[in-house]
Amino acid sequence: MVEMRDQAVRVVARIVARPGRVEELCALLRGLIEPTRREPGCVTYELLQSTTDPTDFTFVEEWSSEADLDAHLQSPHLRNARSRLPELTVADPDIRRYTVVG
Repeated sequence: MVEMRDQAVRVVARIVARPGRVEELCALLRGLIEPTRREPGCVTYELLQSTTDPTDFTFVEEWSSEADLDAHLQSPHLRNARSRLPELTVADPDIRRYTVVG
């Protein structure tokens, strides 16, 4: 069971590029890193790219609270990037929220 004092939220967000759009998607996603890391409550925000499938990107994130994460989801830079994803990706991002249980 999660202790109430640990309000941190972990996020894993997987995004898969359309063929031929890998570099464009990578540039868009990399552009999110610095402004997001400056947001209140952002503990960790890393972008990973699969070593076996270059179309496969994953953000690994940690936020101090659900409220901080919710504010991030409404940030102008993220909203702008999300508006461009349909043309660059094969599907909607797979975004999962987690809390630490052990």
